[in-house]
Amino acid sequence: MELEELINLLNNSEIYDLEHVRYIGMPAFQPVQPGYLYYLYRHHENYYKPEIEGPRTSSSGLIIMSDQSGTHIDALCHQASDLKLIDKIKITPEVETPWGFTQLGAETIKPIITRGILVDVARYYGDPLPEESEITLEMFKGTLERENIEIKPKDVVLVRTGYGKMWNEPSKYEKAAGVSKEVSIWLSDKEIFAVGIDNLSWDVPKVTDSETKSKLPGHLYLIAKKGIHIIENVNLEEISAKRVYKFLFIGLPLKFKGATGSPLRPLAIVPRT
Repeated sequence: MELEELINLLNNSEIYDLEHVRYIGMPAFQPVQPGYLYYLYRHHENYYKPEIEGPRTSSSGLIIMSDQSGTHIDALCHQASDLKLIDKIKITPEVETPWGFTQLGAETIKPIITRGILVDVARYYGDPLPEESEITLEMFKGTLERENIEIKPKDVVLVRTGYGKMWNEPSKYEKAAGVSKEVSIWLSDKEIFAVGIDNLSWDVPKVTDSETKSKLPGHLYLIAKKGIHIIENVNLEEISAKRVYKFLFIGLPLKFKGATGSPLRPLAIVPRT
């Protein structure tokens, strides 16, 4: 395909923005508070000196946030199993430093351009799903069957619980449903690139895996054992309303050296018919 043809194709496509707006007080997982703070410390009015510098002024702000808040992607250093990262990298002071990780930090996540699919569980099993409930493997497979979708290697698999519509209601959003361990294990064998969801933590935080005694078992199996990224707080409401189940997924992580995750601006692109 020539460059001009590619540009023409993109110009004739629907582009859906899957990132939530970041705001002070937005939902954030309790261990990573504050999720987002912004201070406008340089004001136009304080720099307005037209007799010296002419009419132009500037303003600047300071952003303070966790690398695990807002719409973001987890780096592979984010989770460990028995103090080992994926590929059996041992957690040592040389790997985990006060200034971040020296291996598998957010700067190592490549730009994501691949097929994305929406597994809209909420459409068929309750919109939204019951608070703090788990999506079972039966529900997950049933949704795929209804959508007539087959998961392929390198896919980004996005799961909708229906709580994305509550992003501006933190107390409700924080009680979102999540994905069961069985679904995470099933997906971990599919050679996908990443999973994503419209909640804070992929898993249900209150659930403890009876086998491993681990909370967030999906994080354990997907990231620490299989090297599959997790994307959280994805805005899936618009593509759900349009019943967009397959699309070109584009996501560009920021190169924060040594960080456990990165803010993400994910896009779903679908050619117009």
